[in-house]
Amino acid sequence: MIRPLALSMGDPAGVGPELAAAAWALSGTAGLPPFFVVGSQRIIAAAAARRGLDVPIVGIAAPDQALALFDTALPVLDIGDGAYTPGAPDDTGAALALESLTRATALARSGAASALVTGPIAKSRLARVGFDYPGQTEFVAAACAVPAQDAVMMLAGPHLRVVPVTVHVALADVPRLLTTGVIVRRATIAAAALTRDFGIAAPRLAVAGLNPHAGEDGRMGHEDAAIIAPAVAALKAAGIAATGPLPADTMFHAAAREAYDVAICMYHDQALIPIKVLDFDEGVNVTLGLPIIRTSPDHGTAFGIAGTGTARPGATVAALLMAGQCAARRAENA
Repeated sequence: MIRPLALSMGDPAGVGPELAAAAWALSGTAGLPPFFVVGSQRIIAAAAARRGLDVPIVGIAAPDQALALFDTALPVLDIGDGAYTPGAPDDTGAALALESLTRATALARSGAASALVTGPIAKSRLARVGFDYPGQTEFVAAACAVPAQDAVMMLAGPHLRVVPVTVHVALADVPRLLTTGVIVRRATIAAAALTRDFGIAAPRLAVAGLNPHAGEDGRMGHEDAAIIAPAVAALKAAGIAATGPLPADTMFHAAAREAYDVAICMYHDQALIPIKVLDFDEGVNVTLGLPIIRTSPDHGTAFGIAGTGTARPGATVAALLMAGQCAARRAENA
C-alpha cells in the first residue's frame, strides 16, 4: 500500500491554501493520488469558500485516515489556527507555515507519508520567525541530514527538465563557484534520480556552456574548456551519457530537446527562463538526492492575487502527480 502524500499549506496569506482545495476539486479528472494537507482546517475551508469551491474539508488525526476519506473530502491534519487574510502576510501566518513545513517533512521522513509536496512560502517572512535557511530545499535537506550541496534542484515539466548547478547567487559570482567537481557531483545525483524516481534507465544529460557559444575555443571565456569540458569527460568516464559543453542558446528548441532527458545548466536564469517559457503553469520543483521524495509547484506565494480566484492550480496538480508517480516507482523497486 502506498501511503498518502503530505502537502504543506504554505503561507496562509498566499495562494497555497486555495490551490490545495482547487487541486482536490480536480483530483478525479487529473488522476491525483490521495493526499492530505498539513495546516489549518479552518483556513483551508475559508480559502475554498472564497474561491467559490464546494470542497468538503475533513480533519484527520493520522495520515493513514486520508486514504479512506480522500474520494469524498479533502483531508486536513490540523496543526492550529490563524487569520485568513489573503494578500496580507504577517508573522503569525509565517509561523503557521513553518510549523506546516516542519510537520509535513517529519511525516515524509518517518514514512507516514509517501512523499512531501511543499506549498509556497515567503522566505523573508519565515526569517522573521526563526527560519534560518535560504529556502525550503535547504530546510528539507537539513531535516534529512543531507548536505545542502547534495540537495539538487531540478525543474521539470511536460516539455523540459533542467538542473541549475549554481542557484540563488549573484551572476557575478557564478564563474568563481563553478568547479569541475561541483558539476560532476550534481549531474551524477541528477542522473541517479532520473533512473530511480523517473524510470529512465540510461539518462541523457546535455551540459550547457557558461559563455556565449560555449566559449568558442576560448575567445569568449575560458571556463567552458577549463572547467565544464573536464566535467563532461568525467561523467562519460563514469558511464553517464553526457554531452557538452553546448551553446545554451541552441539547447532549448523542440528538436534539440529530443536529444536529452535533462539539461545541466550553469546558473539560475539559464535553467529557469526556458522552463518557465515552456511549462509555466505545469512546472514542478523536484529536490534530488534526498532519501524522501519532495516536490513543489514552481511558483511563489503570489500575495498580489491571493484570494481573487485567479491563481491557476496547474503547477500544484503537477507537483502532486509527479510526487505520486515517483513514490509509486520507489515502492515498486523497494
